[in-house]
Amino acid sequence: MARYQMEDGTVIDTNNATMTWFECRDSNGSNLIGRSSCSQWHDQTLRRSRKGRYYIQYESRVQGERDRCEWVSPERAAAWLLLNEEELPDDLKQLEETVSE
Repeated sequence: MARYQMEDGTVIDTNNATMTWFECRDSNGSNLIGRSSCSQWHDQTLRRSRKGRYYIQYESRVQGERDRCEWVSPERAAAWLLLNEEELPDDLKQLEETVSE
């Protein structure tokens, strides 16, 4: 796991996440492509902090690119989860009709 400093100054330790979800990967015939990242070289992981806020961890396998995290809204977290075929946790279930059609 890792530590990141968010734009608002908060330090995130991914070991403290209460929930973690990994993006689905789909084959394009040659490579596995992340469903959220749309890349074979970049990965996204959605996590819920111990205080209940959601953030996406962006990881790269490209030399010279740094990994990072960013806070996301509950709506964006819900949409991310639905795109990646995950069941919404109780605190996001009310957003399903808002973020899906």
